[in-house]
Amino acid sequence: MSQVTMTVNGKTASGDVEGRTLLSQFLRENLKLTGTHVGCDTSQCGACVVHVDGKAVKSCTMLAAEADGATVDTIEGQAEADGSLNTIQQAFQDHHGLQCGFCTPGMVMSTAALLKDNPKPTEAEIRDYLEGNICRCTGYHNIVKSIMAASGQDVGSIAAE
Repeated sequence: MSQVTMTVNGKTASGDVEGRTLLSQFLRENLKLTGTHVGCDTSQCGACVVHVDGKAVKSCTMLAAEADGATVDTIEGQAEADGSLNTIQQAFQDHHGLQCGFCTPGMVMSTAALLKDNPKPTEAEIRDYLEGNICRCTGYHNIVKSIMAASGQDVGSIAAE
């Protein structure tokens, strides 16, 4: 066992972990931040995306010990200071970018990373960026609309798949 300390959603968090403990496990089990979903444990679905030092990371592929000293942001830290939904979350709600909700935390976190690097992505750029995130419900059409809306762009031109 070793101790890890990181800043999670703006607060210092510490805990004892085994060397094989994944960041997703640490967040969910030690810190009780269950918004980070684990869908595949193989880095294919993207439900577990968090930001580590500002970079989108699939937390099921990173050891907790690797995040020692890092700044980690999860879906729980995305709301506005007053608890209201942020722009991305609101766009997902307004444009029906979620159904069952299982992929939504990873989609929102991936979207935040995309819009940070590319504030006005094209539809093709959004679809390309989301290749690492699987949604089994929506067919991505409304997710793409949500991301376009969150970036302040017109959603009327989004083609149905």
